[in-house]
Amino acid sequence: MLATYFTVKKEGSDQIIIQKSRFIGYIRRVESEEAAQHFIQEIKKRHHDANHNCSAYIIGENDQIQKANDDGEPSGTAGVPMLEVLKKQGLKDTAVVVTRYFGGIKLGAGGLIRAYGSTTSQAIQTTGIVKRQLMQGFSITIDYTLLGKLENVLRNSEYILDSINYLDNVELIVFVKTGDENAFKDWIVDLTSDQAEITEKDTAYIEIDVNNTSEA
Repeated sequence: MLATYFTVKKEGSDQIIIQKSRFIGYIRRVESEEAAQHFIQEIKKRHHDANHNCSAYIIGENDQIQKANDDGEPSGTAGVPMLEVLKKQGLKDTAVVVTRYFGGIKLGAGGLIRAYGSTTSQAIQTTGIVKRQLMQGFSITIDYTLLGKLENVLRNSEYILDSINYLDNVELIVFVKTGDENAFKDWIVDLTSDQAEITEKDTAYIEIDVNNTSEA
């Protein structure tokens, strides 16, 4: 499993008008080719009256599934530029469909490439990007007298306090970057004077909002 990777939030859309043609970009996170195809057919059905519903997707840890479809536009002017935007932004498990309603003015090959690329970029920006960080879960069980101190320190640390369960003792569920487990356990021992019960839980991907992939 990858330690970190970038993808889009669940789904979103945006549109732009270029020379009277309306380009509507739809973005969805997909984790299989079947899901990507289902998404594409869903948009095609919604916009069955459009001139074109072009698509692209990139799936897999190593980007092993990459597809682009021009849906009637001149070869290489729609699907490929859309796919290149996904690759340039370093996104994984992402599908995009751009619907075009022709406005009567031909854009030429260069104009189409720019239009489909720009619509894809705009839809991604509107939808939002997340960094998925593989993290180790921990259960920290402490006496209630330690809760105020530990909760405050955790919320101001690099670790992610996911939830607090109020039982006979109090349990805090915390996520830690993989590779930092030992340092975290030592930190908790010091912080609580060895008065905490520390148990490893499952690993999970935690999503962190980013403005762009330069925040890796």
